[in-house]
Amino acid sequence: RFETVRKFEVLTTEFSVDGGELTPSLKLKRKVVRQKFAERIEKALHESLAPLNRKDAPPKLSAAIPYAVFPGGARIRPTILLAVATACGDDRPEIAMAAAVALELIHCASLVHDDLPCMDDDDLRRGKPTVHKAFDEATAVLAGDSLHALAFEILSDPDPHSDPFTRGEMIATLAKASGPDGMAGGQMMDLEAEKSSFDLPTVTRLQALKTGALIAASVEMGAIL
Repeated sequence: RFETVRKFEVLTTEFSVDGGELTPSLKLKRKVVRQKFAERIEKALHESLAPLNRKDAPPKLSAAIPYAVFPGGARIRPTILLAVATACGDDRPEIAMAAAVALELIHCASLVHDDLPCMDDDDLRRGKPTVHKAFDEATAVLAGDSLHALAFEILSDPDPHSDPFTRGEMIATLAKASGPDGMAGGQMMDLEAEKSSFDLPTVTRLQALKTGALIAASVEMGAIL
């Protein structure tokens, strides 16, 4: 159990389990492993969205969906999921990667919707125009909706998820983290905060839902695998 925690700490943080700084060798290992995860995550995301070019989706929507995903940010959530799966002795990396992709697509969907004029009304995201600015508001809404659908389509696919119980548990975990008891609920609280004064416990609750729910799900899903 200690070794599992230790591996996870090395992969995801700058500090050792006992609170001390990692040695240079462990920092290098962490950097190399995270870079390896990053390369695998980007490749898997591209592969997951490639079928859009072959399906019957309208061209404008097919263009808006990858626009919302690339270039990515730190990809923290899928990295945590892969790190936990690795620390737990992952012997089916293709399953872990599929789950990581689904998780990241949900996160990207949340950013598309969060940027809309009815939400945070942002013009830029990761140094380029937000989806509703590059396309239009309706397309942005549909792109976010499509990313949600694609995420659960990936999780429910029996290839590579051959175990229906594992698929069901991961779907339930991600759904709860994304919905009113998770990310969506946190966003609602964030909108209400613009008109109200929240005390510290309420702000903490807001952050735990809006940001923390998907991060917690990344740990849970990595362990479920």
